[in-house]
Amino acid sequence: MTDRTTRLFALLVSALIALGSAPAGAELSVTRGSAGQTDTASANQMPEWIYTLRPGESFREVADELLANGYTGARLLQYNRISNGATLAAGDSVRIPLSWLKRQPQPAKATSVSGTVQLISASTGRKMPLDENALIRVGDEILSASGTATVELADGSEVRISPNSRLIFNRLTQYGKAGMVDTRLRLDRGEVHTRVKPVMEGGARFEIETPSAVAAVRGTVFALQTSSNGSSLQVTEGTVDFGAPGKVRRIPAGFGASLSTGDRAGLSIRRLPPAPQINPLPATLTSLPSTMTWQDSRAPRHRIDIFETESGRWVESRTTAENSFDIGLLDNGRYEIHLAALDSRGIAGMPGVVPVEVDLQARAASLVAPNDGETVNDDMPEFRWQLKGQNEVARVEIAADQNFSNLITTSEWAPENTALPSRPLGPGKYYWQVVTEAGGNSVATTEARTLVVNGSLPPVRIISVNYIDSQVRVFWEKVDTATDYRLQLSEEPGFNNIIKEATLSDTTAALRLIPGRRYFVRLKALSDGPLESRWGPGRELYLE
Repeated sequence: MTDRTTRLFALLVSALIALGSAPAGAELSVTRGSAGQTDTASANQMPEWIYTLRPGESFREVADELLANGYTGARLLQYNRISNGATLAAGDSVRIPLSWLKRQPQPAKATSVSGTVQLISASTGRKMPLDENALIRVGDEILSASGTATVELADGSEVRISPNSRLIFNRLTQYGKAGMVDTRLRLDRGEVHTRVKPVMEGGARFEIETPSAVAAVRGTVFALQTSSNGSSLQVTEGTVDFGAPGKVRRIPAGFGASLSTGDRAGLSIRRLPPAPQINPLPATLTSLPSTMTWQDSRAPRHRIDIFETESGRWVESRTTAENSFDIGLLDNGRYEIHLAALDSRGIAGMPGVVPVEVDLQARAASLVAPNDGETVNDDMPEFRWQLKGQNEVARVEIAADQNFSNLITTSEWAPENTALPSRPLGPGKYYWQVVTEAGGNSVATTEARTLVVNGSLPPVRIISVNYIDSQVRVFWEKVDTATDYRLQLSEEPGFNNIIKEATLSDTTAALRLIPGRRYFVRLKALSDGPLESRWGPGRELYLE
């Protein structure tokens, strides 16, 4: 054997010995310099994490930042069989036992909440609404009724909680500045979609337990459902170790697994239905609704999930037996639309993902009435306009100045072409305009018009009705500023066919009616000037 062959054989044996001493599942970095003198016998004693020095870092700085109280840099050097920490440079690695690392609880945060979602505090036991940006601590529970929530963990991993779910946060630990986390959740019922950041070498952990199974991952995208019948898993990226505790199997992307309650049937693993082929959709939607279509996948149904890209908010989830879906009721922003085929058991397959941006632009409406400068005698005038765009809402704004710096009143936002002010207008001159909104953040405003309100008298209310023989006497309230009253009589409640109309100065009137017929009467107040009241409520009259 030549000297060169002897040296290569010795290096190979050394490498095999080093690999055999590594903890199971650990990903070992190649060491350089004096860091290569690691005591492999010590490495076998406890789980470790390997840290590789970055440019500009010293061993002392790393030890101070990563080691818990009671552990020193000198002890770490001794553990690694390194005589002098100053000899370590960028790229050199040291082994750190996990139990030596700093740890602290690290709360999760709700990044988005839609609908009814509640948080049960572990410290107080109180149940309260889950708000956006709320912190979620160890032991807390999230209950989603009709709502959804997205939770971000300390390492940036994301958990999306579907309606009718209960998720418990059993452990939320971060290993100091090492960047590793230990997250353990329990899904008692419902469904979660997760996007887990790849875990760092040796020690980081993400695990979700259900009443019948456990799912442990090292960086993946998957969905998990559980009910009284058992638990199901679908893996779309990476791998997940799934099954009954102590009996897990590694499930790769593109496969699903299910486990019945009681584990009588064992773990069932199957290939997921492939992602449907989605027909091209514009990258930017400038009008809604917009129809998304896909090619026939022979699946009995399909599931559509829409997520807000930035916040992860679960906007919508529904199933359809068709090969099309109308996208609508979305605010401006970026979204991901996930489409998956459902198998005969209702399990979703691999999703087809379409990113879209909604960019709706509001258009100024066309004003119809009142005309510019018009004078009205009604303190609740009707405003009318014509919308020009789709998916728009509008409201009328009424101000005392043409700059609309002092709004007197408005109408409610609505997709209508008419509106009344939210409160009566007193006599005076007003400016009014219509504002339209589309996509939640795009607005357009019409030109301003002026309006003069003379004012109005209070509506007239009928107090009582007396029947004497074939005569009916009607009594009504006196309006202090009224000089006269207008009375109308009709045979139908809409007063579209007036059979008698009279102007009266008193607050009572006698009417002769035909017995056996139904009539309706109403009144309004009049004044010397242009002011008058609105018609008061009608009153039914019937003479037997």
